[in-house]
Amino acid sequence: MIDTLELTAIPPEDEALRAEVRAFLADTLDGLEPDERARSWMGFDAGFSRQLAERGWLGLTLPREVGGAARGHFARFVLSEELLGAGAPVSAHWIADRQSAPLIHKYGTAAQQAFYLPRICRAEAFFCIGMSEPGSGSDLASIRSRAEPSGGGWRLNGSKIWTTNAHRSHYMIALVRTSGTADDRHQGLSQLIVDLSLPGVSIRPIEDLAGDAHFSEVFFDNVELPADALIGEAGAGWAQVNAELAFERSGPERLYSSIALLECWLTHCRTLSDDASSRATLGSILSQMAVLRAMSLAVAGKLAAGASPATEAALVKDLGTELEQLIPRLIGDALGRRPEVPPPLPLLRTLAYLEQVSPTFSLRGGTREILRGIIARGLGLR
Repeated sequence: MIDTLELTAIPPEDEALRAEVRAFLADTLDGLEPDERARSWMGFDAGFSRQLAERGWLGLTLPREVGGAARGHFARFVLSEELLGAGAPVSAHWIADRQSAPLIHKYGTAAQQAFYLPRICRAEAFFCIGMSEPGSGSDLASIRSRAEPSGGGWRLNGSKIWTTNAHRSHYMIALVRTSGTADDRHQGLSQLIVDLSLPGVSIRPIEDLAGDAHFSEVFFDNVELPADALIGEAGAGWAQVNAELAFERSGPERLYSSIALLECWLTHCRTLSDDASSRATLGSILSQMAVLRAMSLAVAGKLAAGASPATEAALVKDLGTELEQLIPRLIGDALGRRPEVPPPLPLLRTLAYLEQVSPTFSLRGGTREILRGIIARGLGLR
């Protein structure tokens, strides 16, 4: 059953991080156009990620002995909120820092932790997620990629799709079948770390409507992996991946994908005479955002307490992406109500970009249908 989400406050020592991060971003991102800021956690800039690493801002929740800062989930929430609110290009390190590192820390061997975690904290190892497959979508239990024992290690065959930054990443954590068939559903699934430079791995970027190529298809043709590619236990992949998805679905990145557009529109509104309709639109957006931020923060509190709030995270992700998709439509309607006032070009470019990409907000991290199935199970309704 789903637990109650309790209102949670960020501890003062973690809130104090905000001013330092904000000052750094104001200097580093000065002059970045709003349509560039709108790409934020899809904006790939390895140099920027290394700047964060130099300040100790990657791996905030990891122990110091593996390169982390030994801070909690609230500190990471503050950092994430500031990065996304400023439209920082965080895509290079985001997946590794957000979920690959915590997964390896929780389930990996000592050798895996010693090898991968310091590299993630130094922005030297970027990860992608190998979950969705052609014909499976968000139905992870139906995946068909298979790894079989081979020479003391594993031989991997199959494919993944919609894999963010696969063509720019060093590693993938892939959910694959190590026993049984797709009919076995949750049984027989395992997680493997795949070095994407290995023979037999081929990657084909997918261009989207906005002309970007964040996503890729990845193909595995008899890829030989060492024995220590396995994370955790063989066959335990379903439980592990659900713990991983709690990290992916709960954060503020499920609230702020349209924040650059909102800020750009507000700047435009300040140049206009008072407009009751626009104020009503703004009130609707901000009231929903405030509630969703409180829910996301409550999930961070559960993570800080050592829980794995998969159902609660699914709820935040479903509602958050709905608002992210709603913002461009509401702002577009607001601009349409004032046809006599031409909007500035940066605002129009930002709106055009988000109108093109916002349909993906409810696809990445699990489709709305999948999330609502998880929520229904958590509520005991199915």
